[in-house]
Amino acid sequence: MKKKIPEIMTKPERIAAAIKGDPVDRVPYSLWSHLPMIDEDPVQNAEHTYDFYQKYDVDILKTMNNGMYSAAAFGCSIDSSDVPKGGVTRITSTPVHGPEDWLKIEPVSLHTGTLNREQEYLKLLLKKTNGEVPVVFTVFSPLTTAKKLCPDLIDHVRAGHGDKVKKALKAITETTCALVQRVIELGADGIFFATQLSSYDLTEESFYREYGMPYDLAVLSASSGWCNVLHAHGKNIMFPILRKYPVQIFNWHAWESLPTIAEAQLMTGKCIMAGLERMDITDHHKNEIEYQIYETLRQTGGRKVILSPGCVIRYPLDEEMLSFVRKAKEEIEQKMFVR
Repeated sequence: MKKKIPEIMTKPERIAAAIKGDPVDRVPYSLWSHLPMIDEDPVQNAEHTYDFYQKYDVDILKTMNNGMYSAAAFGCSIDSSDVPKGGVTRITSTPVHGPEDWLKIEPVSLHTGTLNREQEYLKLLLKKTNGEVPVVFTVFSPLTTAKKLCPDLIDHVRAGHGDKVKKALKAITETTCALVQRVIELGADGIFFATQLSSYDLTEESFYREYGMPYDLAVLSASSGWCNVLHAHGKNIMFPILRKYPVQIFNWHAWESLPTIAEAQLMTGKCIMAGLERMDITDHHKNEIEYQIYETLRQTGGRKVILSPGCVIRYPLDEEMLSFVRKAKEEIEQKMFVR
């Protein structure tokens, strides 16, 4: 018997159906950004994130944490003053310079500093959303955090200091696992797990299997959420490794890098969250955005997909362009599918 689609689904129902590959009342979508300076105040961040959610009516809400919060938790100082002008957050000081400094990295308490701040932000946001939309909390892979602590990490490993790096990775993983367990307890529906070094352009697969993958899997196993997302950052990702990670949703820089939409959906066996090239949004490339939406829906048939960018949309945001994304999705979807 053909499964009947509810005339109107709730957002959690829509995302749950997309994960399973069941019919949906409409293809779910999402957008996200960073909120520089704002994201250093949990009250303001919760208010602005909720305003963003209401304005664009996304179906799954990624927390817009400060992108350096995990590095700051382990002793880095950061400066986000360039972001409003189109720049990026910079690390201005770090506790790790030479190989011996990795031995100083110890697990961090969840009750102090940026880790406490991000939990307060999540609590406030969950109170505002009140279960009406799935919320996934942004978590960085241990290797990503370690690389932010010290850009010379790979050089230290190649120079024979891998054991020192692993000691730090173990401490970072312990803290990250505790954070993951805590945010799920607080009510997050899953985590948005960002891994930024799992690219053949940055290192070798053998390196990632030793210094990335084991710690990634430990963090993912700490989440009992029902809609965990893997964000494979950058180009030329290690797709043969990452597609086997135990998550419900797979996100990557589609159209910027392989795999294709159809390939990713087939080879992961998961719901994919992708389809929009983020710089085409930033650069007002409306024809390209409409084509990407059309191709994403054509290749997936509108099933097992959450339309989204492959990564964060650059700040400052263009409200007209973000609104265009949703309108274009709805128009193309109506013409492609008769429900």
